[in-house]
Amino acid sequence: MFDKILIANRGEIAVRIIRTCKEMGIRTVAVYSEADFRNLHLREADEVIPLGGARPQESYLAKEKIIDAALQSGAQAIHPGYGFLSENSRFAEMTEQAGLTFIGPPSEVIAILGDKIAAKAIAKTAGIPTVPSHTEVMASHEEASAAAESVGFPVLLKPAAGGGGKGMRIVYHQDELAAAWSVCQDETRKAFGDDRIFIERYIPKPRHIEFQIFADRHGNVIHLGERECSVQRRYQKIVEESPSTALNELLRRKMGKLACELARKAGYVNAGTVEFIMDPDGNTFFLEMNTRLQVEHPVTEMVTGLDLVELQLRIACGEPLPMKQEEVSFSGCAIEARICAEDPSKGFVPSVGLITRYGAPRGKNIRLDTGVCAGSNISVYYDSMLAKVISRGENREQARKQLVEALNRYDIEGVLTNIDFVNQILVHPVFAKGDLSTDFIADHIENSAIPQPEEYLEFTAVATALVHHIRETLVRDSLKPMRAQIGSSSPPETVYEYVAKSDGDIFTVQIEKGESDFDWLIWVNDKQYRLETPRFEFYRRRLKLKINDSTHYFRIKYQGNFIWIAFSGMTRLFEIYSPREWKLARYMPSPVKKVLDNVLECPMPGLIVEVKVRKGDRIYRGQELLVIESMKMESGVASPCDGYVDSVSVQSGDAVETGKVLMTFAL
Repeated sequence: MFDKILIANRGEIAVRIIRTCKEMGIRTVAVYSEADFRNLHLREADEVIPLGGARPQESYLAKEKIIDAALQSGAQAIHPGYGFLSENSRFAEMTEQAGLTFIGPPSEVIAILGDKIAAKAIAKTAGIPTVPSHTEVMASHEEASAAAESVGFPVLLKPAAGGGGKGMRIVYHQDELAAAWSVCQDETRKAFGDDRIFIERYIPKPRHIEFQIFADRHGNVIHLGERECSVQRRYQKIVEESPSTALNELLRRKMGKLACELARKAGYVNAGTVEFIMDPDGNTFFLEMNTRLQVEHPVTEMVTGLDLVELQLRIACGEPLPMKQEEVSFSGCAIEARICAEDPSKGFVPSVGLITRYGAPRGKNIRLDTGVCAGSNISVYYDSMLAKVISRGENREQARKQLVEALNRYDIEGVLTNIDFVNQILVHPVFAKGDLSTDFIADHIENSAIPQPEEYLEFTAVATALVHHIRETLVRDSLKPMRAQIGSSSPPETVYEYVAKSDGDIFTVQIEKGESDFDWLIWVNDKQYRLETPRFEFYRRRLKLKINDSTHYFRIKYQGNFIWIAFSGMTRLFEIYSPREWKLARYMPSPVKKVLDNVLECPMPGLIVEVKVRKGDRIYRGQELLVIESMKMESGVASPCDGYVDSVSVQSGDAVETGKVLMTFAL
């Protein structure tokens, strides 16, 4: 076994690999960029080596620097994690030439399977159906146009190299192809250094199902079951689970056997994932093979009890697989949620900054894989994923409910996250039924009203009113010594009344103290709730309440005179009034917000890639005026109005922050 390895990655996956290495007695070397000098993985590693600038090309994509660091530290092997250089065949080859072990498949296998066109050809020889496509390299828009016509619209443009959803676009009509083609080429060139694009038929509303395989150097290949990754946004997976609700045992065995056969045909070694899509009729097609450890590997670990990183290390050392296919056992169900630094309310624009508060969820069946903590800096240079929360249950419903409660008590402040957006997915009745597709978010979250039980809204009113009441009571109690000791006094109150307002919802709330300091009776619009407060962690922004004998968790904080609360995907801002205050509230003027249509403000932090207009140009509402790159994704910024460009205050290469004025217009 290795004595020391270098981890050519950062963040959550670096911490994850270090954890297994510690258990195996292997020393670890971490590398870092200028932007990551306070990153969590540096604290966990035995040694740290700086790589250089914040941009990936100056650090985590700098092959020579990483190999030199490994040799300098005395490491015997390099683990690439996922992303960055993990599927770069040239990096694997350079590692091997330097006398180091690359913890992954051989470089020539990465080169073949990393090329999606070549991978499709191997899949056909393994007997796996593939989606109709045009896989020859196309040099121009005209060739792409002809190819798309032959495949048939709608089509999917995909990079021949790399994965992770980057460089992919759906094209529904011929007149959309040229613009989509250019954007795809730009994105894939920047992400993978290869601008080859191929075209395949777009299958609407498919399910995305993948099989985890392992192969050793002795010819043994096994699979560790499937993961369903259908809940996606912009081809980025958000929720993954194992097993899939779409597979029966017969289909599971068939797909697992095909995945192993593909690995054998390719001469595969180490961990890999064979990805399939399933159409609404239940037909399955080969999608691609990822030649690395997947982000979602913890769900497989939770249902098999295996450590996939340990298997990777042992196979890289030349050991045979420790089990045969029939010895692999599965137990229960696991669901994973990816937590990212982004603002779902503004089209998922990235959020950057310093994490100021961090409260992690814990529990017997809850696992947290994270690369951040209080004090971590989130920058524009890297992927937006902060952590993964995984729940295991005896069945899917138990795992789902546990994950919802875990996210209810996951508190990250300083940057915006998708925690509550993910919880909206998990509590949705269609997700609960397991009726999934890659269009799930578009169909049920973004473009339709999200069903929210009335009871959940009342729970939030109960929690906020109780927090307000306890705070007010503490203030009153602190003033008791100053009260006059002579004269008449009014009898003490036993029932306290409040009005809770959130958006257009108004609740009358009555609070009565129970027999102990932890018991309460609360009426919301005349509906009674019995409460226990076994843990009041307001200093940590988390609240645990037992409501009518069921335990629930809330994230809660004051924002001026308001109380913000999050619960099971629902976020609300409440203002609590006394009955007298409520009578007077109607006389308060409403705030007026002035919106400027002639100014274009930056919607996210990032780097200006391209400015598409100049001063004096005629522009129209919705027209793309510039392109911003943030967290490895490019986004167009559209005009808010019709008019003429009056001024442009940025140029290509500029770093910009949210709210910066990019352009002004003459209307």
